[in-house]
Amino acid sequence: MDRVSKGTTLAAEAFSLHAEEYDRWFDDPRGRMLFDAEVKAIRLLMKGLSPPFLEVGIGPGRFARALGIRYGIDPSTALLEKARKREIKAEKAFGEAIPFPAGIFGGVFILFTLCFVAEPMPVLTEAKRVLKAGGGMILGIINKESRWGKLYLSKKAESHPLYQYANLFRIAEVTEMVRAPGLTIEGYSSTLYNPPDEKLREEVVSKGFVKGAGFVCILAKKS
Repeated sequence: MDRVSKGTTLAAEAFSLHAEEYDRWFDDPRGRMLFDAEVKAIRLLMKGLSPPFLEVGIGPGRFARALGIRYGIDPSTALLEKARKREIKAEKAFGEAIPFPAGIFGGVFILFTLCFVAEPMPVLTEAKRVLKAGGGMILGIINKESRWGKLYLSKKAESHPLYQYANLFRIAEVTEMVRAPGLTIEGYSSTLYNPPDEKLREEVVSKGFVKGAGFVCILAKKS
């Protein structure tokens, strides 16, 4: 626990407190639409990755179940209970101290979690440690420079129960973070182009990094 900052701990406590509300969000019409687009963007980068897979910050297990991820960690007991009900082998832990041996996962997924840790580098370093040689890390990022990023920054400024703890990044910043522990960037995917204040419209999912996309995935490999 001494490797985990106070900011990260406070974020984890907030997600525990609002676990029911957070999980229900995926079932409303907008939540389902956004979730479906994000899953499609992640799947574009999964080809070629071999299980077993681990999700860091698994939350209620929604993404893990949709993507075939069998293992997960999360510091929130309330969210872990939901993930386990979705048949995920989930353990209580922070991303700064992943409780698995080195080199056992073919894929490690960090979906939105990087936005809620005060110091991303220890999490990325740990994720690399548990990756097999040739394995891939997939990060799902809210793009700070998008209209969606501006929405969440406004929520942060208004002390939203969850987003007050969010730290958003430019995609270029995350790319540099991922390269720092020695990972190689292999590709990007993008979605959420429609403004957040518009009526529901189907989202396009694209390969590559598209400027202005609200959600961007990054695939990095361990050599």
